[in-house]
Amino acid sequence: MPKVLIVEDEEPLSLLLRYNLEAEGYAVESCMRGDDAEVRLRESVPDLLLLDWMLPGISGIELCRRLRMREDTERLPIIMLTARGEEAERIRGLSTGADDYVVKPFSVPELMARVRAILRRANPEVVSSMLRSGDIELDRETHRVRRSTKEIHLGPTEFRLLEFLMTSPGRVFSREQLLDGVWGHDVYVDERTVDVHVGRLRKALNRGKAKDPIRTVRGAGYAFNDQFAVA
Repeated sequence: MPKVLIVEDEEPLSLLLRYNLEAEGYAVESCMRGDDAEVRLRESVPDLLLLDWMLPGISGIELCRRLRMREDTERLPIIMLTARGEEAERIRGLSTGADDYVVKPFSVPELMARVRAILRRANPEVVSSMLRSGDIELDRETHRVRRSTKEIHLGPTEFRLLEFLMTSPGRVFSREQLLDGVWGHDVYVDERTVDVHVGRLRKALNRGKAKDPIRTVRGAGYAFNDQFAVA
């Protein structure tokens, strides 16, 4: 299970990032100060660091510089989170040693994709590009889905929805959680839209006599049922 440390002093954003990372199967820790993060990183080095630029104690840019000077963290993958979008600031962040630079506000699904991409480059064995459950295979790199021997053609939203559900089989997600995880918290979409896309996903997956892998939990939401019981 890949380990991610979030260093972010905006608690709502930190909680949102934690929720989405844990939903994808990551082990997540968080702290709100740069100096606290430095102490924690001396005790244990995660697989990836999400680091805010502006932090109390020690700034993110200074912490990044210090980490690159240490032997045990010189290759630690770091994604810098910042409200500074100017080219000069992006260059400064990357020159200090950040592997990627994300400007707030950002799309959560895009950030999750960047996390997977950086982990694949830095430590390929901790992130699989292929999700498998029952007779369904989802390839994150080629955006292809197969069931048994047949290829399933999905639209971009249905693909993201299936990917999101397959990362946490058995877990029930509310419509609101699916909206945040698949569409992003900055996009306004009516909750009924979730039902429409779940219906389209089911129609694509459940051809012939195939069992429905998506379970409807009345009053709660949806879950990917890895036992493939009919919903």
